[in-house]
Order: sequence, then structure tokens, then C-alpha cells
Amino acid sequence: MPWKAKDSVAVVTGASSGIGKCLTQQLADHGCHVIAVARRAERIKQWTASRGFGGVTPLAGDITNSEVRSNIRSVIETDHKGKLDLLVNNAGIGGIGRFAEASPDRLRQIMEVNFFAPAELTRLLLPSLRRGSAPVICNICSVLGHRAVPDKSEYCASKFAMHGWSDSLRAELAADGIQITLVSPSTTKSEFFDSLIDTDPNQQSRSLGHWSPQKVANRTFDAICRRRSEVILSLGGKTLVYLDRLAPPLMNKLLAQRPVKTAPAKSSDH
Repeated sequence: MPWKAKDSVAVVTGASSGIGKCLTQQLADHGCHVIAVARRAERIKQWTASRGFGGVTPLAGDITNSEVRSNIRSVIETDHKGKLDLLVNNAGIGGIGRFAEASPDRLRQIMEVNFFAPAELTRLLLPSLRRGSAPVICNICSVLGHRAVPDKSEYCASKFAMHGWSDSLRAELAADGIQITLVSPSTTKSEFFDSLIDTDPNQQSRSLGHWSPQKVANRTFDAICRRRSEVILSLGGKTLVYLDRLAPPLMNKLLAQRPVKTAPAKSSDH
């Protein structure tokens, strides 16, 4: 049974910019009511007003805060009779630099935002999803949740956790009719790289190609509607993932080839 946006209720986290913003707009354009969650909810209000988007409820807050997660559930209970058809776990942060030179706080922050918070939000909203129509939980993962690379160890760990948790949850919730859709983009041109934590501003991120947030959102929307289990986006991303599956030793050797670093990365304030 396909998922239909019209008259459905969705929650999208990290909705003020990038993939979350584009997906929120696309869902609203197709008649879905979206509870758009972001720390900068005023930005959601600005673009909904400027472009005439209806059916979007901005909700301000950090999803690592349990009170914010409870507020999301309260809006669903009060405004939508406790029914939720789609949850998009999109909010995320990252950091670049060698693990040995990073602070312990970088690991904890990234794991908290990228894995623990969406897992707990999902736990909280499962009763509402069970009342939904062909419900879908869409987890925005990464190709780095399939193959890890140097200098992004904490981010990779968080996305591997998201990947494994999604696979387990898919099996557990099959009997409830809840589909888990795992979307794995490669590098996306967004504000993500403007908010890296504990990262030297001069750090460079090596990647295979870039997609725009709109292109990722388009493919994500299609995967949700088709209730697909998993999609890996971009040719570069697929090359990384499938080459690793075919020849892990070769991929290990390729990724170990890196420029010699002459100075340790500096930690930025956060």
C-alpha cells in the first residue's frame, strides 16, 4: 500500500534548512500537514509566510531535550487526535578531524543529536504512528552509515548506529504495518557544513560528488511514497558502498592513502 501525502500528518525534524526544509515544502505542496521541528523555528515561519505555505506548524526546540519531544507528541494529540502518518528523523550535526585529537564532547554531542534523540523521539511517537495510515518512519542516514571514512569517525559511528537500529526496527514493526525507510545521501550542499562542532575551520571534507538538498528531498519523498526499505543516493555514494561490499581490503587501502598532516586540528568554541 503506497503512502499518500494528501491529508496525512507528518513530523520533520531539522526542518529550517537543507533537506528538512525542502522535504517539508514538498510534503506541504502535496497536501500533508507538517509539524516542522527546528531550533530556528522563526526561519520556518518566514519562508512559510513568504511563499504562502499552508499546513505547516513550526515547533521550536532542540530534539535532544525531552520536553521538546513531549511537546511534539502534545501537538499530535491536541491537533491531530493522536494520529501520525510519517516521522522523518532528519536533524543532524557533524565534525571533521582525527578522533585522537578531538574532545570527548564531540563524540557525545554527535551521538546525542544523530542517534539517541531520534531513537527516543521514535519511541515516544510509536503509539501515534500505529494509528496512522500506511505509516512510515523515514530515517535520513548517510553513505557513511554503510562505509566509514577517515576524519569523520564520530559521524560515521552515529550513522552506523542509525542504520543498524533502522534494520532492527523494520523487522520489529512489520507486524504493525509501520515501514522503516532508510535514505542514505552522500555529500549534500547545505548549511550542515556551517555548523560543524569541534572542527578546525580550515578542515577539508573529501567527498565523491554533491547533490542539492532539493534533489535529495525529491528522492526521499519518492522513497516514502513507495514505502521503500532503503535507498542509497548519488553515483559516488553507490560506488563507495558497493565497492566496499565487493572488495573491503581494497577500500581500506584506498581510504588509508591521505595527505601527511603537519599540525593538529584546532578545536572551535561550541
